[in-house]
Amino acid sequence: MSAAPVRLGLVGCGRLAERGYVPAARIAASVQIVAVSDPARERRALIGGKLGASVHARLSELLAATELDGIVVGAASEQHEEVAAAVAQAGLPALVETPPAPTGAGALRIATLTPASWIGFNRRFDQGRDLARRVPPEGELDVRMVLHYRRARWRPVAGGDDALLDIAPHLVDLALYLTKALPVAVRAQAARERAGLELASARARISIECATDLRHHELVEIHDASGRRVARAERGSRTREAAARVRPQGHPLVRSLAAQLEAYGRALRGGDAGPLATAGEGAAVMRVLDAARRSDAIGGETVAVEGVALRDVGT
Repeated sequence: MSAAPVRLGLVGCGRLAERGYVPAARIAASVQIVAVSDPARERRALIGGKLGASVHARLSELLAATELDGIVVGAASEQHEEVAAAVAQAGLPALVETPPAPTGAGALRIATLTPASWIGFNRRFDQGRDLARRVPPEGELDVRMVLHYRRARWRPVAGGDDALLDIAPHLVDLALYLTKALPVAVRAQAARERAGLELASARARISIECATDLRHHELVEIHDASGRRVARAERGSRTREAAARVRPQGHPLVRSLAAQLEAYGRALRGGDAGPLATAGEGAAVMRVLDAARRSDAIGGETVAVEGVALRDVGT
C-alpha cells in the first residue's frame, strides 16, 4: 500500500501559485496542498477552488484549522521571514520561495530557525540536475548565465521586485550550486528592470545578466580552463519555442516545481531531499546580492562578499 500524500499548506495565492504551484501539485503524486491562505478573498478563493483546498485569510487560521506536514511560503518576499518564523514556531519546516528574504540578514535569520527551512531554488530541478552531471568537479571555470523575460506578460497580482531581487537570486544560486565554490567578490550594475553581475568564486568567473523587460531568453554556458565548453542549456529562441509547441512536454516552471515539491515531501518524511536548497545556501545567495547592491551604489566597483561559509554553498 502506498503512503498517504504529504499534506501541505500554501501561504500566498499570487500568480506563482496560480501558474506554478496549482498545476505542479496536480502532478506531484506524493504531496497534496490541502489548505491555502491569503488576505485577498478573491485570490484565496480562486487558488483554493483549483486545489480543492480549505481557504483561510491568515496563516494563524490555517495552522489552527488544518493538520499539516509542512507549509510552502509563497507570499511577497518582504513577508517571508515573518511567515517562516511563524511556521517554525508551529513546529513545521517551511519551504520558502525565492528570494528567501530581501537581504542577507533576513535570509540568515531564516537559516537559524528550528525546524530548519528549505528554499525554493527550483532551477536546480530543471536545468541544474542535467548541467551538474557535466560540470567537472575540479579546475577553473568560466560561467555565463542569462535570464530575460517580460514581467508584464506574467501579469503579477502585486508590484514585483526589481531584477536584482526578482531573478538574480535564481542564477546566483544555480552558479554556486554548479561550481560548488565559495563566492569571494562581486561587481554589479543594476536598475529596476535589469541587472548585470560579475561574480568571482574560488574556482569560477561567473557572468550574470538579468532583465524583466525583454523577450524570453535563458542561457547557461560553462567552459573549463582550456576554453572547452563543458555544459550548455538554452531556452527561449524562436526555433526552440516552435519545437516546444509541436512537441509539448509541460511548462518548465511546472515540472521543476513539481519535482521540488516531491523533494520537499521526501525531506519532511526524513528521506533524501536531493538538490533541495538549504536555508544556509539561501543566506549565501542573499549575501552575494547584498554585496552586488553595495557595488552598484559605488559605480560598479568590486566588493567583497562577506559572511559566507563553505557549508553554505553545498561543498
